[in-house]
Amino acid sequence: MKKFVTLAIIASLTISYTVPCFGIEDINTVTSEQITTQTDKQKKKETKIKPVKNKYEYINMGWWKGFDDELLEGYLIKAVENNKDLKMATISVEEFYQEIAKQRASELPSIQGGFMPGYGSFTGESHENFAVPLIVSYELDLFGKNHNKTTAKRKLYEASILDEKASYISIASAVGSAYINIVRLDSMIELQEEIVSLRHEIMNMMLISNNEGIASTSDLVRANESYISGVTDLTELKKQRTQLLHAFAVLIGDSPNNIEEFKRTNWREFAYKGIVPEYVNSEIIMQRPDYMKAEKMLEKAGIDVKVARKECLPSINLGGGVFFNALQIGSLFTTSNALWGLGGGVMHKIFAGGRIKANLKLKKLAYEKSLKNYEKVNLTSMQEVNDSLVAVNMDREKLSKQQKILSLEEQDFNLNSLKYDEGVISKLDLNQRKENLMNVNKMVYSSKFDCMIDYINYYKAVGAKA
Repeated sequence: MKKFVTLAIIASLTISYTVPCFGIEDINTVTSEQITTQTDKQKKKETKIKPVKNKYEYINMGWWKGFDDELLEGYLIKAVENNKDLKMATISVEEFYQEIAKQRASELPSIQGGFMPGYGSFTGESHENFAVPLIVSYELDLFGKNHNKTTAKRKLYEASILDEKASYISIASAVGSAYINIVRLDSMIELQEEIVSLRHEIMNMMLISNNEGIASTSDLVRANESYISGVTDLTELKKQRTQLLHAFAVLIGDSPNNIEEFKRTNWREFAYKGIVPEYVNSEIIMQRPDYMKAEKMLEKAGIDVKVARKECLPSINLGGGVFFNALQIGSLFTTSNALWGLGGGVMHKIFAGGRIKANLKLKKLAYEKSLKNYEKVNLTSMQEVNDSLVAVNMDREKLSKQQKILSLEEQDFNLNSLKYDEGVISKLDLNQRKENLMNVNKMVYSSKFDCMIDYINYYKAVGAKA
């Protein structure tokens, strides 16, 4: 019986061996030399990515101080602390870390043990018996296959850290853009209220003039229509601000029911005092999270090809076992009741249906796809940085010209005010000139806030390293 148990232990510790692949080099895809060259290039600039304890490092709070707005900074802090998407991104990083720990276990020995009480006949008589098997197994990583798999998992972990960073930058940009647009709507609503007040006054004047026969009914109808249109526009602006405040509340992890408590700076004083350059070095894209992630995924794809090649090599398992078996539990752990064994064997998969060959081809194709994605991210990153700089420079130029228009409109209104004081023009004419001035003001302030949104787009395009 003991010999039988010993043989069973040895049989459970068999060395498995896979028949080497044939015809691999005729696969019409990325060649081995190309893969090796690209992977070596990646190794030269490979850097380890580690999570940061202070998540504010991701969003570069120093850049946001350029707005000189404590309220905005407070909302950014609140978003970092409470935003649910950011919480999930952090959890995802921890999940990938545990995947590393799980894969690393394949590089370490495995020990299994148990306790098996039973009842049976071994010597002709039936007795109670107790058994304790202990089995140790270890796959000798002679060719580094398991280590490569662990390294591949680490690349995914580092990519998840970069995804987390990208999420923080994206949420910070969304919070900043939403806040600026809310302040923009504050300005539009206040100016629109002045316009509505002027149109209401104009309508009343038209009504009086019409009653006195000075103005036609057609003029009165147009004035009334203009007033109603202004009220409608005002209602639409208020609706947009309320909806944006609801979205803003979700971004900072607050309840939409609390939007009345959200303070913001005076729109007339709000401005960005930082510096956005007209030109930047193209290497700035290398600090973008998506660019760095594309690098990590390319590195992982190269490792996956190595692993697929090593699948053609034998898998060597070492191990042993101890089996304690006794009729009485008190004498269980004695040398006379112990069996032990070390064993191994060789097994061939003589036919695997082309699985290993197909897997290698798939990994090569995945590497080629990762390489193309890396090139695409490179081009897309440059495009986004260039687009953001073009928007900044063009909108600055547009704002400068609109400010000149505003200055001319103010001069015109002041001249008409003098004419009104001298009795040359009527109050109706003066109100119409003032409405024109309010509309130009709306245009200028809207462009001013467009420039600030452009600055945030630039901040996002360069990976928060502006």
